[in-house]
Amino acid sequence: MPNPAAFWLFKSEPTSYSLTDLARDGRSGWEGVRNYQARNYLRDEVAVGDGVLFYHSNAEPAGVAGIARVVRAGFPDPSARDPQSPYYDPKASEAEPRWYQVELEFAEAFPRLVPLAALRATPGLEAMPLLNRSRLSVQPVTAEQFAIIAALGRTAS
Repeated sequence: MPNPAAFWLFKSEPTSYSLTDLARDGRSGWEGVRNYQARNYLRDEVAVGDGVLFYHSNAEPAGVAGIARVVRAGFPDPSARDPQSPYYDPKASEAEPRWYQVELEFAEAFPRLVPLAALRATPGLEAMPLLNRSRLSVQPVTAEQFAIIAALGRTAS
């Protein structure tokens, strides 16, 4: 994987969209984010080439399943203007889109999920927003945190 400028953790419920789905699709828009802080990250900071830890939330166990890469930077989320979408927002307009998404590309599935419990027990990850009760679906991680988690995921159990 090229050296991304930044690193992120994106959460998804695997029953809605899993890393396996992204691997099948190859690329996908990351739509439906409806939190202003997460939206700001998508709109202003997430950039092409950034590395993404793909985190399965609301799962047993929850954890990091693999890695994706950002292939398209923030753009207005079309689901916000689609009345048929569960992410529809009647206040969104072409002039003021309100919500943004990025496009991800599958990079790697780990041989094993890195569960939340393992993340909590691993030195060097203590400052991660995920481990400090952040509920954001898009969170920054440091290069060091990304490397530690990638090494954990690549280690066969």
